[in-house]
Amino acid sequence: MKTVEDYVTSIPDFPEPGIIFRDITTVIQDPEGFQMAIDGMEKFLEGVDFDLVVGAESRGFVFGAPIARDLKKGFVLVRKKGKLPRETISQEYALEYGTAEVEIHKDAIQPGQKVVLVDDLMATGGTVEASIRMVEKLGGQVVKVVFLMELAGLKGREKLKGYDVDSVIIYPGK
Repeated sequence: MKTVEDYVTSIPDFPEPGIIFRDITTVIQDPEGFQMAIDGMEKFLEGVDFDLVVGAESRGFVFGAPIARDLKKGFVLVRKKGKLPRETISQEYALEYGTAEVEIHKDAIQPGQKVVLVDDLMATGGTVEASIRMVEKLGGQVVKVVFLMELAGLKGREKLKGYDVDSVIIYPGK
């Protein structure tokens, strides 16, 4: 019997020597693989009381939107700066070489709403940490963070101490 990990394509030495790129496009292009991924992520949400799913651009949309639909919750977008049309708040975060900035609509989350963050991959944790900060600035409470994959060697969980974090697949390296 296949597991969701069987659908992930591992590409050695991309984008540079020594790195193994974990490609999720082979997961989502296969109906069985995609369903297994969504089901695996939803399993972590059983018994969790929450109001909204928040997903970061772009692959957080791919996984977060079907989870929100299945669980009958609203879905909120976190996008790169300058992509949302209404009033926003933003959060800058560090990249390996430089910084990036993400935004969320200022009215997307109401004070007291319970939020689940969903994304495809946790590497260094910068994007999800920025997303958490914005949710909390708006008065939301992050009750769970769920990833399809985690690169444990990059220690992203250290940035998420104090939050309930789960990943369907955990790779030990980078």
